[in-house]
Amino acid sequence: MNKATFGAGCFWGVELTFAKTEGVTETSVGYAGGSLDNPTYEDVCRGDSGHAEVVDVTFDASIVSYETLLKVFWGCHDPTTLNRQGPDVGSQYRSVIFCHNAEQQRLAEASRDSVDAAGVFPRPIVTEIYPAPTYYPAEDYHQKYLEKRGRGTCH
Repeated sequence: MNKATFGAGCFWGVELTFAKTEGVTETSVGYAGGSLDNPTYEDVCRGDSGHAEVVDVTFDASIVSYETLLKVFWGCHDPTTLNRQGPDVGSQYRSVIFCHNAEQQRLAEASRDSVDAAGVFPRPIVTEIYPAPTYYPAEDYHQKYLEKRGRGTCH
């Protein structure tokens, strides 16, 4: 199994999108990219921990490629809005790809550049791409949040 980590706004809807992707075997929501060890939801929501809300994706590469996961990522949010997705505003909602190896980094950068050059979005992509930092799982009540409530979207 392989790992991928994406931040694309509120992690509830992003998790549900990836969980429905064939070849994804597990999803977990959490926090990554900040300076605080073991952050809580309240820490992240304050916006001063530096963490983004992210989805940690476990996938079977014999069924779904990392490139396909990148397509899902580009399709599930607006990567042109800095620190914002819909009504959610703050650096915790930034568009970010955390790469688990050099190949993911290469593929993520190539995918970003290709989507940007193709003019898929009306503004330039502002997605950050970095090596994967420590991932901190969110509190249990956030895991599979929409699924537990029978909802298909956040908003």
